[in-house]
Amino acid sequence: MAKQVLKTYRDCEDFVRGCCFYGVGGGGNPVEGLKMLEEELNAGRELAWIDIGDLSDEDMTACAWGMGSIAPRDPQETGRKLSGLGISGPRYDRNLAIAIQELEHYSGAKIKLIIPMEPGGRNMPNPMSSGSRFGIPLADGDYTGRAIPEIIQIVPCIAGYKPWPATSVDPWGNVVVIRESVTPPMTERIGKHLAMAAFGTVGMAGFLLPVREARKHLVPGTVSRSLGMGRAIRQAREAGRDPVEAVREASEGWVLFRGEIIGHDWEDREGYMFGNNVIEGEGSFAGHRMKVWFKNENHLTWIDDRPHVTSPDLIALIHCETGEPITNTVASVGMEVAVLGMKAPDVLRTPEALSVLAPSFFGFSIPYNPIEKVIWSPG
Repeated sequence: MAKQVLKTYRDCEDFVRGCCFYGVGGGGNPVEGLKMLEEELNAGRELAWIDIGDLSDEDMTACAWGMGSIAPRDPQETGRKLSGLGISGPRYDRNLAIAIQELEHYSGAKIKLIIPMEPGGRNMPNPMSSGSRFGIPLADGDYTGRAIPEIIQIVPCIAGYKPWPATSVDPWGNVVVIRESVTPPMTERIGKHLAMAAFGTVGMAGFLLPVREARKHLVPGTVSRSLGMGRAIRQAREAGRDPVEAVREASEGWVLFRGEIIGHDWEDREGYMFGNNVIEGEGSFAGHRMKVWFKNENHLTWIDDRPHVTSPDLIALIHCETGEPITNTVASVGMEVAVLGMKAPDVLRTPEALSVLAPSFFGFSIPYNPIEKVIWSPG
């Protein structure tokens, strides 16, 4: 497959919109993701992705990702804390790019391809724009097919691969190399604590794998699919079509619910954003209520207090009028939303994957039932 490139600002907008949709409520701030792409576009650098099969089996790949809570923060409070540590401001405008560079320096490997860990409004544009600074393309795929809160939930980890060696770089200039960790969950814990120490997030790079290994664990096509979804939403608005129906068609999913958010509670705990969105049904869903529980991303739903669609299947909130995806950082009472559900990639439905993605992993005594078996219709 030929290399594909984001050539215009509208391309970047469409791409970020689609990435945000597949971020299923998490995946980082799309405003920041779009800004990153715009900076590279204005600098004349290429924002490209390729099929992993275009490289040789021995070419080296690396995964690049952000680590930390998506919860909103008070910039003034953060500034006061940084000042107390003798830090006046950011040292790096693109710390994920530095993490990739530091991984090359430490390992001695020449990275030929960057694989995103997951989709998301920031979490996919960030590795793309970071790679563009070194002329390294993105793979047309990622390691999950949806956004997730923990690295142990990505396909290589589920298959037994280790993230280390891994590098962590925060915006303030702190660089850490995780040479080895006792377990992948401990790597996650170390990364989260580094993010909390940095008052937000860090950029990380790891999972050094040759192409012959990486291709076995790639969820293919997610970069192209994200661009296609973003375009579908925009074109539906421009044509005066119902954007919710356009998203349903483009995602090959289901409209699970429509209504108004009447409750939105959250807490920032252990490096994650936990909370609930409660939606009062409207139209054909009037008289019913949905609750959506999230840990950064949306993972469980209930309709009228009865369990409904859950992870690993995808659950996304979008604006009813515009079709724009809604992250849990901006969801608020009064929003008119539709809840879309989609099948998870098959690789996330194996017994090994369900051990870290089913409701029981998140502490709920609810069995996982595939979305196609639990679709509910009002009546």
